[in-house]
Amino acid sequence: MIEKQFESNKRAQRTERVATDLLVAGGGMAGVCAAIAAARQGLRVALVQDRPVLGGNASSEVRLWVLGATSHMGNNNRWAREGGLLNELLVENTFRNREGNPVIFDTVLLDKVLAEKNISLYLNTVIYDIEKKDARNIGGVAAYNPQNEIRYHFEAELYCDATGDGLLAYMSGAHYRQGAEDAAEFGEKFAPDKATYGELLGHTIFFYIKDEGKPVRYVPPHFALTVDEVERNINKIHNPEYFFTAQAGCKYWWIEYGGRLDTVGDTEEVKYKLLSVVYGIWNYIKNSGRFPEAESLTLEWAGTIPGKRESRRFAGLYMLTQQDVVEQRPQPDTVAFGGWSLDLHPADGVFSKEKKACSQWHSKGVYPIPYRCYITPHIDNLYLAGRIISASHVAFASTRVMATCAAGGEAVGTAAAYCVNHHCSPHGLMEAPHMAGLQQLLTRNGVYLPQTAVALADDVLRQADITASSSLVLNVLPPNGEWKTLIHSVAQMLPVRRGEMPSVTLAMRADGATSLRVELRVSSKPFNHTPDRTLEVQELALQAGEQERQLDFAAQIPTDCYAFVCFMKNEQVALQSSDTIISGVLAVFNKRLPAVSNWGRQQPQTDIGVESFEFWCPERRKKAYNIAMRIAPGLTCFGPENLRSLPYRPVAQPNAWVAALSDRRPMLTFTWEKEQHISAVTLLADVDYDHPMESVQWGHAENRMPQCVDRIEIVINGHARFTVTDNYQALVNVSFGPQGVVARQLEIRLSNMSSNAAVALMGIQFK
Repeated sequence: MIEKQFESNKRAQRTERVATDLLVAGGGMAGVCAAIAAARQGLRVALVQDRPVLGGNASSEVRLWVLGATSHMGNNNRWAREGGLLNELLVENTFRNREGNPVIFDTVLLDKVLAEKNISLYLNTVIYDIEKKDARNIGGVAAYNPQNEIRYHFEAELYCDATGDGLLAYMSGAHYRQGAEDAAEFGEKFAPDKATYGELLGHTIFFYIKDEGKPVRYVPPHFALTVDEVERNINKIHNPEYFFTAQAGCKYWWIEYGGRLDTVGDTEEVKYKLLSVVYGIWNYIKNSGRFPEAESLTLEWAGTIPGKRESRRFAGLYMLTQQDVVEQRPQPDTVAFGGWSLDLHPADGVFSKEKKACSQWHSKGVYPIPYRCYITPHIDNLYLAGRIISASHVAFASTRVMATCAAGGEAVGTAAAYCVNHHCSPHGLMEAPHMAGLQQLLTRNGVYLPQTAVALADDVLRQADITASSSLVLNVLPPNGEWKTLIHSVAQMLPVRRGEMPSVTLAMRADGATSLRVELRVSSKPFNHTPDRTLEVQELALQAGEQERQLDFAAQIPTDCYAFVCFMKNEQVALQSSDTIISGVLAVFNKRLPAVSNWGRQQPQTDIGVESFEFWCPERRKKAYNIAMRIAPGLTCFGPENLRSLPYRPVAQPNAWVAALSDRRPMLTFTWEKEQHISAVTLLADVDYDHPMESVQWGHAENRMPQCVDRIEIVINGHARFTVTDNYQALVNVSFGPQGVVARQLEIRLSNMSSNAAVALMGIQFK
């Protein structure tokens, strides 16, 4: 028993002083990735989060899906899922939680953070003050945890602001912006009209619905909007594109408010208004009489804190603009990439009279984000991460999404570790040798840096002679699938070399005499996958019934790239599909995905500084398929020499070694003229970077990607064996113990769990 007698003086709460290498403020996706990245590079990290869970808007408190450049597979960004740590988290979540339960995603994040012994996690801990060491440096951070009644004083060498509102940067005096720039400032034609459209994106509260299987009565709280108020003020309640009772959760992203207010200072006011809207909409569903199907429905969950979209943006050494996004401008200091659309929302949100709840415009591919966007010119020991990075309001409309924020978080955490380990400052890291070192480190960890030439120093790999038990020569996509009617135009993407285009032979079935248009296309930029350049057109006269046609092309392929053999829409014609899965080979369709403003073609009515082009997107798993065909000569771009190439994903070529389809237990052999000391090897598996892997709600057909190697056996000099089983992750690290091994020969035997997926490997690293 504890008993304390009366004391006339004020009792003091406990205080703790914490010294660390890096303090990460904010435990959303950016903060989590920053903390893990730094910890894995040896830094002591304090991760301070003011909520009881990690994940921010992705947590079970808000329940928005993590998404980024893949855009639900509704754009032309092929193989664009963010790599590195975010990829690891999403792959893990898909394996454990393919149904997309947000509560389980909480545990995935917590598990990963707690596994890092270099991270000290402080949940429920609110930062409320900072100290300045001098005008350009933060000296300490004060925080309080009301759960354990401890006041903390953190001192770190470096600080990372991933708070969402930029609390550290704001208190430290850094230059920031809030609201929209005028179009003339950066020449951004998509800059909104401030009076009619507004300057800020608002907050959202989501809700989930459950069917009880019996009538459920609903009595609304007094603060809820009435049926009449909903009817008069929320025009989208009558629009089936936005509203129907089968929807729930973040499908109701348009329940948004606060864009006309101060999205920091007025957050509580915004919250209460959103609660009135959410419970008012539910009242409308239950009690307006318009939804008889809702009789047995009840609210399973409703958020209690809003998910924020926008507040402060801080000025860095470079400010990303609309042109950087649309034109995909290369950057010398690329450390992350984006690919979500330019996605602005009317500031009036749920009460807006605009017909559309957002205005989304896509780019033809992903765009680089430079390191300079993550550091401020005025505070020397501070990194920016998340939605607060240096971007105009228009560019922010793309960079704000959580997968892009997480990718930047990993870049920042890795950069902080590089600075500490190499005794340089965040600004000093801009020097070319240091930047090259940072980009190499990110690449080694599976991060993709578009339009960036990275050279990894791996003498063991460079000196190896690599042979394979087999390598795929793609001369056939077997006709083992269903016949598919051309209700949409479809294109088979084939990785081809500069020069002559191989011929393609395939079976077709016509309902009657008809003509089928076939187009050979490529992308105007070989690192993109928008088929916007037509090289050749053929018209095929078809007769009723099945027939085989050989397509010979006269056009020359301008460079190593993906060719799109396009079969244009004709509902009288069917092509046979192939269920065979090959890394770096896809069929894509010119179809719609309204959820991301994909209407088959992007065609702005006025000049708003974006491009017009068609969307060609794959089907989601397991509906995805290739077009059955024979290819002559066969494509020979899948050899083991690709294991030396970067990046570790398909871009202009597959960049993968792929075994022959018949080789179910293939083997790679590495031999050296001289003995090599090897301490570890890292294999980079194909985890289907085209699949979005949304963290919640969408759900996924499989819990592991079929082409991912699951069993790995490594044999050293013919006898020492190291085995990995049940793998589903992209990076497979195999340590050879504290002494390592000395090898003249190393064999790697691989397999996957899918009988219709070729065994593949994206890369290998020796240490």
